[in-house]
Amino acid sequence: MIAILTADIINSRKLPSQKWMDDLKVFLSQFGKTPNDWEIYRGDEFQLEIKNPEEALLIAFQIKAFFKSIRLDVRMSIGFGNKTYKSKKITESNGTAFIRSGEKFEILKKQKINLIVNSNDSLFDEELNLILKLSLSFMDNWLQQSATFILVAIQNPTATQEEIGFKLGINQAAVSRRQKRSNYELVIQVDRYFRKKIKTLTA
Repeated sequence: MIAILTADIINSRKLPSQKWMDDLKVFLSQFGKTPNDWEIYRGDEFQLEIKNPEEALLIAFQIKAFFKSIRLDVRMSIGFGNKTYKSKKITESNGTAFIRSGEKFEILKKQKINLIVNSNDSLFDEELNLILKLSLSFMDNWLQQSATFILVAIQNPTATQEEIGFKLGINQAAVSRRQKRSNYELVIQVDRYFRKKIKTLTA
């Protein structure tokens, strides 16, 4: 089983693409190579293959935080399943993971939801999507400072508040405030719960 994340940048024209495109490419390159593992297309949409589906939600949270840290936002649909056709370009590959990601991606705008999962297991999807909807009630409102903190904290899971503060150029008390304001502990709890649940799925 793999996960396919399909995304589009909300109000991407608010910022000239040269202000975020290169940073996005660098950011996505930590998850694989383009165009095999990820690809940006139509200017403000991209697709990413996540080979270990247990990582899917934490990667989605990082992508969300990346865009919020540059005052943009993103819609994401994650499909779980298989890959039956592998092309040199991810956007030309196929399988149930791609189909499921695409199906939900089409309804994101209509439902005004910014993150959704589709595994074809109705109980799993209903439960996780409810948790994600609740989580988005604060994630959609992350300010730049909170989003930047989330990004650094997720990418440095063993770092102390002092070490995170050094990376952000702020003191430990300010790190503590940002951690609380961003609901970081809740983000990590949601990820842990998702990792348990995803183990019950089969491709």
